[in-house]
Amino acid sequence: MYEHVDPFIGTGATDLPTPKGLAATWWWPKPQVGNTHPGAVHPFGMVSACPYSGAYPTGYGLYDFNTEGVPDLLYDRPVASGFTHFQQSGTGAIRKYYNYFRVTPMLSPLDDLGTTWDLLDEVAEPGYYAATLSSGVRCEVTVGPKSAVHRYTFPAHDAARIVIDASTGGLAIPHSQTVPLKAHLAMLEPGVAQGEIHVEGVPLAVHLEVDAPGWRQLLWYDRRLMPGGTRLDFDYIRPTTLRPFGLMFMGPSRAEQTVEVRLGFSLRGCDTARDNLHTDVGREQITFAGRRDRTAATWRDHLGKVTIDAESGDQATVFGTALYHSLVKPCFAPDESPSWTTDGPYAFDICTMWDIYRTQLPLMTTLFPQHSVALAGAMLSICEQEGNLPIGYRMAKGADRFSRQGSALAHTFLADLCQLDLPGIDWDWAMVHLEMDLRRTYGEDYLVHGVAHPISHTLDLAYAYHCTAAIAGKVRDRPLAQQMRDLAQRWRAAYDPNTGLLRDSTFYEGGRWNYSFRLLHDMRARIALAGGDEAFVGLLDRFFGYDAVPVTQPGVAPSVAEMDAGYDLCRFEGLNNEPDYEAPWSYHYAGRPDRTAEVVHAAIANQFGTGRGGLPGNDDSGGLSAWYVWATLGLFPVAGQNLFLVSAPAVAESTIRLPESELSITTRGFEPVEAGGPVSYVQSIAADGKTLERPWISGRELRRLRTLHIELGPRPSGWGTRIRPPSTSDPTGGDA
Repeated sequence: MYEHVDPFIGTGATDLPTPKGLAATWWWPKPQVGNTHPGAVHPFGMVSACPYSGAYPTGYGLYDFNTEGVPDLLYDRPVASGFTHFQQSGTGAIRKYYNYFRVTPMLSPLDDLGTTWDLLDEVAEPGYYAATLSSGVRCEVTVGPKSAVHRYTFPAHDAARIVIDASTGGLAIPHSQTVPLKAHLAMLEPGVAQGEIHVEGVPLAVHLEVDAPGWRQLLWYDRRLMPGGTRLDFDYIRPTTLRPFGLMFMGPSRAEQTVEVRLGFSLRGCDTARDNLHTDVGREQITFAGRRDRTAATWRDHLGKVTIDAESGDQATVFGTALYHSLVKPCFAPDESPSWTTDGPYAFDICTMWDIYRTQLPLMTTLFPQHSVALAGAMLSICEQEGNLPIGYRMAKGADRFSRQGSALAHTFLADLCQLDLPGIDWDWAMVHLEMDLRRTYGEDYLVHGVAHPISHTLDLAYAYHCTAAIAGKVRDRPLAQQMRDLAQRWRAAYDPNTGLLRDSTFYEGGRWNYSFRLLHDMRARIALAGGDEAFVGLLDRFFGYDAVPVTQPGVAPSVAEMDAGYDLCRFEGLNNEPDYEAPWSYHYAGRPDRTAEVVHAAIANQFGTGRGGLPGNDDSGGLSAWYVWATLGLFPVAGQNLFLVSAPAVAESTIRLPESELSITTRGFEPVEAGGPVSYVQSIAADGKTLERPWISGRELRRLRTLHIELGPRPSGWGTRIRPPSTSDPTGGDA
């Protein structure tokens, strides 16, 4: 799918055709922008490089800080003041971190540093970005796992410059600048320098090599050159004492002269940053083309794990880009932990579990289980060093900064790994941290009062106890497993049996309707609590807008009254936000897979498109994009249960390259999925030639399957209506 990736998708405000049919009744309260960036990234790599305008939230683009509706503009066209390193991918409300070590090619004095130039002729491919600044300099960037390589092509000029600003960080909007706490820079030899800044409690080191023979290299401070200086040291820096500082390489340029800048990064000091650079690009002076080719080859391999028989070029582009965005985060940085000195797996930009645990992490576990094992090891080390399993984790220290979003979500991720019997995890060691983590923050309320508010945390904790019980069984601690299973039953306290919905509470984004249809470990009992299949389906139909009239979406700076009226609809948010990602598949548990197909196909056809405005909301580290990947394939992971629900795919054929096999998904009777068009319903399924009457397969089955053939038709059938996905209160105990 490499050739179909468009990294610009999601970088602009949502710009999709007017929704048709069911999708026209959905309401989008959160930011209508993907918040992605087109910069150079390596699959799951530590480093990214991107043009920097200072805009929210990645540093690239046009927009001001925004939490709802259409984002307001900071700029009316793409601009940049240079190229920075380390960016988020699709997140919201993360604004003062990253964008370190800005590199700026200049043809004017140092006093002009910070000027923004128009970005012309932008090009972006996986692992590569290029543009021409309106100053006339052509700029290209690529990256390795722990490095970045820049190439600048200058016009003829008597004083061309490459300026590295080590003081820059964060965004150019109020309250969003990152100030290094301390720093040092040193010139080592011609064309070679090193430095380290302490940002958000983390030491970020860089080793820098510049291929510009004959050019002068100087340190600068407060926009003034320091001739003859070889070191800059700052023992402490405050916002009121911060003055810009950095390095500069300056000299005459010939027309079309290229200058290459190579940067290796580390959280373990300058020497390690040097080693990382040489590991990534070698020791040759000209490395840009080779590094770009190797990164492209890695992307081709990763994106080749899934192929589809697309109905159109647009569908191929949307799918290829969704798969690409699903493989950007987390950032893996083995042997780089700044918090403990032992070697081993380390990862950051788990931003956040609330966004990715339902869709993106299961996709990574399916396609790249070795990465999931490494992430599990990193998370357990984080817990051992910092006291808790992270809900979200950036490069900065402090694992518990996102606890309002959810509780104990790592347990879900780890339970899937445990049930797959993947090697490389000490489950006895893991069990110590899993059990203790359930007691922190909202977990104490759950144990003492039997319920935790916000009420969604009650569901999180009950589900985490269920997941942890499976892991306790793995280590043969039967008393603990039984204790976990008993505590997992407290999910019932979250629901009001009079309404079949969650009890009134506060919620982290969304409302009780958005959270009421998540997939639990005992959906059989959950549906009974709502009054049975018919009543539960009635609630879902109300939520998804069946027989409702079309709605108007919020615009720029929506009023409180406008937002309140929208929330009063109690409506599906159309994938504009995360809480109801799972909700369409709740129909499966009530024997209505036909409804799942209708909702999912409406979302696929209406909520995703090409172009910069092709996403309905924040991509959130690939959580939204992974949803699209799964839905297009006709599968959906029930995270924590080692289970995949099966529905009508949005392509006639697809292939998934799994670690142990290659799964071919084929159809007969397929009709293209189009906005307002007909829906295809599953009539029957054959798994490796054998009839599959149930609407789900286990993770173990998925790893072994060779073929999944789906017969489709224009009307609902009896398939999937009799045998329901497993629940713990099933007579069989809910075993998959």
